Amino acid sequence: MRSSEDNVVLTAVVTGASSGIGLEFCHRLAERGHRIVMVSNQDSELIRYSSEISQKYSVEVHTFNIDLTQENAATSILYFLSSHNLKADILINNAGVFSFNEVLKTPMQKIGLFLDLHNRAVTELCWHFGQEMARRGSGYILNMSSMSCWMPMPGIAMYSATKAYIRVFSRALNYELRDKGVKVMVACPGGIATDLFGLPPHLKKLAVNIGVLDTPESFTRKAIKQMFRGRNQYINGWLNRFSIFFIGVMPDCVRMLVKRKLLDKNIRKP
Repeated sequence: MRSSEDNVVLTAVVTGASSGIGLEFCHRLAERGHRIVMVSNQDSELIRYSSEISQKYSVEVHTFNIDLTQENAATSILYFLSSHNLKADILINNAGVFSFNEVLKTPMQKIGLFLDLHNRAVTELCWHFGQEMARRGSGYILNMSSMSCWMPMPGIAMYSATKAYIRVFSRALNYELRDKGVKVMVACPGGIATDLFGLPPHLKKLAVNIGVLDTPESFTRKAIKQMFRGRNQYINGWLNRFSIFFIGVMPDCVRMLVKRKLLDKNIRKP
């Protein structure tokens, strides 16, 4: 299999494809002329956006409505592909969830969602799709982590810890599969202007203008380019790369300030 720059039509499976970064990945891959399989648990959004993408870029788009936390989700997706005579050349594990809360005040059901969606589902999808790609001797896997994987900060313990798993797992998996022709890249974006963090539109626009947030379009375009280049990790922007060091040396008093000024205040809200 050659890269997308050789004008080969590849089949890309994107999870969390009905909104945010996942939807933007679909646009950017369709823009390159690739066949898209949009996976999400939001059926109406899948129908709407798949039609828009297909018409806009004149590409083949399939949709599969499934909750990735359910048992055998990965094999169900593979069966769907097989029933349509498709084989995945690209897998983008993007589906995710976020909340800002103390661990002890987070319902166990929500904690289970973090573990199932960020860890178990990603691992199972990589295992099943990786097996097929390795047998063919080619393929790309892009797993979405986050800059928060370096951030042991109060309020995002579940998010940052499960995203740290994705990063370490992806880096190791890349070494295991590279000799088999399969390239695995983990993307660790800083802030992206999506609805994930609940910022109002005017604050998102301001953050983009001053460079604190990246746009989904800009981030996904660069991430796909790095994936096809065979990179094993992508962090967008020099500021984000520099902040890894800053976060590492951050004193405990600053972390406690975040807890008392942001987390405790958020919890006291009615």
